[in-house]
Amino acid sequence: MQRILEGKTGLVLGVANKRSIAWSCAQSLAGAGMRLALTYQGERMEKGVRELAAELPGSIALPCDVAQDESLDALFAAVEKEFKGLDALVHAIAFAKREELTGDFFNTSKEGWTIAQEISAFSLVALTRRALPLMEGRSGSIVTMNYNVMGVAKAALEASVRYLANDLGPRGIRVNAISAGPLRTLSSAGIAGFTEILDHVAARAPLRRNITAEEVGDTCLFLASPMSRGITGSVIHVDAGYHVMGV
Repeated sequence: MQRILEGKTGLVLGVANKRSIAWSCAQSLAGAGMRLALTYQGERMEKGVRELAAELPGSIALPCDVAQDESLDALFAAVEKEFKGLDALVHAIAFAKREELTGDFFNTSKEGWTIAQEISAFSLVALTRRALPLMEGRSGSIVTMNYNVMGVAKAALEASVRYLANDLGPRGIRVNAISAGPLRTLSSAGIAGFTEILDHVAARAPLRRNITAEEVGDTCLFLASPMSRGITGSVIHVDAGYHVMGV
């Protein structure tokens, strides 16, 4: 692969293991020459993420809990110390309590709503605010993964992308989202009937198949690179065309 991101730096949040969408994004970015910082939450995840970071030349692993302001401040202080600046931010995190993913929407608890919104949507805003000083003057790119965790959090994230794109456009920074089709990941393992969802999409998507994590990673590379320099405020679908079918 042409190393079109040689000398660039990026921060990737959401790597849990080799099946994570965030890991595929990290591989594509690193393969194009970008030096990365991967984040982990808590000691349980640290060893695995550090081992993955070691597979990407020059990359590092840093702790981060997006629900804690002190943790976010410490993360960006460490990124600034290590990288001096930042060219790309990949936000690939989402969370909702498992019990909130089933049953009627009107039974959603206030706590469940708040957690899903804070982790899945507001965290993008909090990260962007801290990344901005490091991205000024670097034609930076911010990419988020639009997971279908809770529809209201998904909608909030898409709206945030549009608002942030407008705010940061005059500073030369682009903000986009990737809406990926279903993939087998650590998160999807907790979704009831997920195999049936995969089968349904594969049978009805225009390409008549499911997507791969590598396809999402390469789209992330495109959005983080100068090749997409005219694109911002958009949601790019990587779902084998399923979103056009209306079923």
